[in-house]
Amino acid sequence: MNAYLSLAQVYDRLTNDVDYGAMVDFYEQILRREQLHPRTAVDLACGTGSVGILLARRGYRVIGVDGSEEMLTQAQAKAEGMENAPRFVRQRLQELCLPRGVDLAVCALDSLDYLTCPADCRACIRRIYKALNPGGILIFDVNTPEKLRAMDGEVFLDEDENVYCVWRGEFDENTNICSYGMDLFLRRGRLWERSFEEHREYAYSAPQLHAYLREAGFTRIEIFGDRRLEAPRSGETRIWLKARKGVLQ
Repeated sequence: MNAYLSLAQVYDRLTNDVDYGAMVDFYEQILRREQLHPRTAVDLACGTGSVGILLARRGYRVIGVDGSEEMLTQAQAKAEGMENAPRFVRQRLQELCLPRGVDLAVCALDSLDYLTCPADCRACIRRIYKALNPGGILIFDVNTPEKLRAMDGEVFLDEDENVYCVWRGEFDENTNICSYGMDLFLRRGRLWERSFEEHREYAYSAPQLHAYLREAGFTRIEIFGDRRLEAPRSGETRIWLKARKGVLQ
């Protein structure tokens, strides 16, 4: 069952606690540390476009890529009428093919974990490497295996006056995948409309991702704690990775 079908229309309402500005601030903190001044960027798995729109407002020329038509519809509506609006493209990450190279690639909110086949993740990273200009940089975050394992058996609830969403986590040690079934109720006048979606994330380890990045050709790979320019702490639930594409000689 595809994710983000019914959820797309209420995604921003259910994630209004996400500090996208702080995420973009951290990207730029890394860029300053790397002494980079990118002009073009791709927002991978861009969803409803929150990160890409913030990047565009800060002066980047942005391409937003996502596999969900429903999420891209929301993104396009949010960007309508803005100057320097991102260009949104529907593509699966493992088939990424941009019309031109970019200086910066970002992938937010553990979106890479949604590639539940490691071969697809490796293909995606290779595609990102090809999409970057020489000297370009990739920055992304993932949930740690510890966090995904801890979700097993947990029940979570999000709601407002017109939306009620309950989801239940289950971690399979054999597949290394955390699945969470999501029951979504949307108010339609006096009635409630129910839908169901299943979301699945693969528990990639830091050494595994480091190997994929190195295999694709990336160098200067670093792993950080959650929005901190230091190594992850024990029990960290989210980590960030950055990697550079070499400059042509």
